[in-house]
Amino acid sequence: MIRHLSLWGALLLLSIQPSFAQQGVAPTASLSGSVLDGENKEPLIGATVSIKPLKIGAVTNKSGFFTLKNIPSGKHQVTISFLGFAKKEILLEFTAGEAKRFTAELKKQISKSGDVTVTAERGEAEKRQIAVSQVNIPMEQISQIRVGGEADVFRAIQFLPGVLSSSQISSGLFVRGGSPDQNLVLVDGAAVYNPSHLFGFFSTFNTDAIKDVELVKGGFAAQYGTRLSSVINITQKDGNREKVEGLAAVGLIASRASVQGPIGNGSFFVGGRRTYLELVRAVVPIESLTGGVPVPNFWFYDVNAKITQQIGQNDKISVSAFLSSDDLKFQGTGLDVNIGIGNQAGALRWTHIFDENLFATTVLSSSAYRNGFSGSNSGFNFGVENTIRDITGRTDIEWYANNELTFSFGAEVSNFRFGYKQNFTGRVDTTRPALPGSDASTDFSLDDWTYSAYAQTNYQFTPFLSAQAGLRAYYLQANGNLLWDPRASLRWEVSPDLTVKASWGIFHQYLRLASNPDFTFFDTWLPTDASLGPSSSSHYILSFETKPVLFGIEDLDFNFDIYYKTLTNINELNTFALRSRKASEIFFSGNGEAYGGEIFLQKKAGRFTGWIGYALGWVTARFDSINFGRQFFPRYDRRHDFKIVAQYELNDDWELGASFIFQSGQPFTGVSSRFQTAFPSERTGTGITVSTARNGLRLPPSHQLNLSANYKFKFFGLNARLLIDIFNVYSRQDIWFRFYDTTKPTVEVTDVRLLPILPTVTLEVKF
Repeated sequence: MIRHLSLWGALLLLSIQPSFAQQGVAPTASLSGSVLDGENKEPLIGATVSIKPLKIGAVTNKSGFFTLKNIPSGKHQVTISFLGFAKKEILLEFTAGEAKRFTAELKKQISKSGDVTVTAERGEAEKRQIAVSQVNIPMEQISQIRVGGEADVFRAIQFLPGVLSSSQISSGLFVRGGSPDQNLVLVDGAAVYNPSHLFGFFSTFNTDAIKDVELVKGGFAAQYGTRLSSVINITQKDGNREKVEGLAAVGLIASRASVQGPIGNGSFFVGGRRTYLELVRAVVPIESLTGGVPVPNFWFYDVNAKITQQIGQNDKISVSAFLSSDDLKFQGTGLDVNIGIGNQAGALRWTHIFDENLFATTVLSSSAYRNGFSGSNSGFNFGVENTIRDITGRTDIEWYANNELTFSFGAEVSNFRFGYKQNFTGRVDTTRPALPGSDASTDFSLDDWTYSAYAQTNYQFTPFLSAQAGLRAYYLQANGNLLWDPRASLRWEVSPDLTVKASWGIFHQYLRLASNPDFTFFDTWLPTDASLGPSSSSHYILSFETKPVLFGIEDLDFNFDIYYKTLTNINELNTFALRSRKASEIFFSGNGEAYGGEIFLQKKAGRFTGWIGYALGWVTARFDSINFGRQFFPRYDRRHDFKIVAQYELNDDWELGASFIFQSGQPFTGVSSRFQTAFPSERTGTGITVSTARNGLRLPPSHQLNLSANYKFKFFGLNARLLIDIFNVYSRQDIWFRFYDTTKPTVEVTDVRLLPILPTVTLEVKF
């Protein structure tokens, strides 16, 4: 630990030295402010502000704020650009010692058609950003990736290389070999524990309410903690500050509506969505389309709301809320399942600008997660219940020392309350006494506090070399652990066409996901108590970025990442735990590693947009109490991952889209044989089954093609779109899970499959 602190301190002192060297230099000016969408006054995140002749630039933060320092006296042309918006150039005059405040408004490019291509000119600004393994998908592209008539944030994320979905009916994302609990999902600063609706092709986030989505697949900065694998940071829309407007969409299986507009000295947004597949099933016999294979029945709703108020020139306050609820029922051969899942999250956010050098954000958030699972398999009853309440306070401060040097630091405190009940007794009423040796129930609860703080510095040594060093510290009250997470990244611009990035870091995780391996669609969150230490991981990432010209196509981004991760004290659920009261009795602990490579080619602007991605990865684990201590492949080990997303604007009225995905099948533990211990009879003829090695079998590969088309027209004088989608075009029904009916003389193997081809039509009207 001392070695890590010394390394971090040395890098910090090294980065500070140039700021002292500025003393004695002739006074210069500074420029700070915000970049807004000129149509609705929404802050633009990631917009570029630069003075090209001076080779200085900046990128707006999550509040749309930027700062440029050390501007010589005189007139300089400032360039502001953002993907999908017309570039703006303004001539400003600066005087020595002046701190100029400026707000820029950009106009959207009306159409991608024609010869005009709109791109964001990052240039010098991106040199201040050391974003390793970070992907930003424009919301315009996300809005075109639809399944079942709905655009979807997580569907877009699942189409990135190195990001796998555990199944179409799971809330889990496997990012570079990490389990679903290793992903930090934030909505306006509030943690969300179940980011997907059941069936997976709908996320819990209505894209009508989302302004920005940022995914970091590894090596993330010190400002983020508590997870081992990735960060998904989602920012909701503030709302239109200029006028009231709304949107309504009616589809075959889901409808949604939203309204936004000015209120007070700010704006509001509220939107909701509801499916009604259970009503469609009552009219349309879906099983007749699947050859009699049972299909789950479910519904969900979600609601997003936000109010933002500007208080003076330097302060902005927002209150946001998010609600979701799911209900699923499945009845098949010997198996009945009922699942209920819900999220409630809210955040109070205050942003304050002290001056052009200092910017602060304070967030008080609350998140509540609940799920319930009950069912019967061949007459054996079981059930699980899980609840989380998370109240967190957090402050982040950014200090722009100069154009080369930036500091950020902050602190966070959280109170968690967990509850977990598991009943695998075979009895419906667990209040009744169990037969001797038959009780297999768990009743676990914990109330805990966690504390963390971080500091980080970015410094650009030369026009071609920059570095980032950070340190995050945690204190976990439940087990008294004090943890240190040092992190470092480098960016080297080898040439104007090639940039190399490298990242290393240590990451710790307090929460764990209890996932029953036989029912992988149900995920339960539990904390780390005094009986079980936190998980940890080390990341090593090397990234190559370039902008090639292929077949005459420009505006391409090409990334090639190589990664290696160690995983320490990770967990698997102990399904044989009897009356567990602490975490070490619920989980088996072990170690693992994940490594591989990813290729990502993306085009963000023009009439034709999309990407191609391929990932090759390995994930291994070893637990003393699992598989006789031998190494095995966790269920999130899927060797090959190939994806294509393409969108094309045919003309001003028609847009076409397609997506294709191929993934290796996930491992599972099956049954290899059965032998009799007595003469067969009606009552004793079931015998004893013998399982394979842990995850010794694999399901078949998963692949799927989706097609979509948009038609724009006028509907009673209002702007409208007809959205046509075909989900799973060639009706490839992937296997959800496989189970064995051992109550009969011959074991019957049943594959519970997911949805067949699902065409949908949605009418969307703006008013």
